[in-house]
Amino acid sequence: MADKILIVEDETALRETLVYNLERQGYQVEAYEDGQSGLEAARSQKPDLVVLDVMLPVLDGLEVCRILRHESNVPILILTARDEEIDRVIGLEMGADDYLTKPFSMREFLARVKAQLRRVRMDRETLKSDTELPKEVLRFGNLTLNLHRREALLAGEALTLKPKEYDLLLFLARHRGHVLSRELILQRVWGWEFHGGTRTVDVHISWLREKIEPDPTNPSRIVTVHGAGYRFEG
Repeated sequence: MADKILIVEDETALRETLVYNLERQGYQVEAYEDGQSGLEAARSQKPDLVVLDVMLPVLDGLEVCRILRHESNVPILILTARDEEIDRVIGLEMGADDYLTKPFSMREFLARVKAQLRRVRMDRETLKSDTELPKEVLRFGNLTLNLHRREALLAGEALTLKPKEYDLLLFLARHRGHVLSRELILQRVWGWEFHGGTRTVDVHISWLREKIEPDPTNPSRIVTVHGAGYRFEG
């Protein structure tokens, strides 16, 4: 079955161009021109990927992103005409998985789409095999990671983690005691296709600390190694 992609973009020419090129790649595509309609479609259609413009009528893209991320883990690719780092960081803080700054090439757009859908397929395979494979669990005191369930628990309570937060925590945990540079983390967790800066890593580290550290202002699990990166102590 073809992957389903939801486009929410108010520029008619761009919207039609994206739909045309995605359908040529064999994807099932639905498109909407305002944030409210796009949000309702995402809720009812359960797409595999949402491509979301920031500047939208009725309901802006960042608010749509925030609401969707609260309700589901659907991958969200943000399209923005803004090129300031703070705007990109805000999009990521709202829960976007990736962003693309206009104008962009269709080749790059399709590559970003494929990268996000590849992650979705990997997650599905993990869930599919969950009942067939033995549980692989990492424990660090009262923090537990169940790799096949993609679940993290603190003192027995499930943590609400965004997909990239979980991926980051798992990468750090698998390299416990090692100093990992921001560049390495960005490459291994976000992938080669992601062109965001290392500030993305700092933002996600801050989120994780709020959720797993006894005192986020004085972290003991994810330690900053000044001038080098981060080290996970467990």
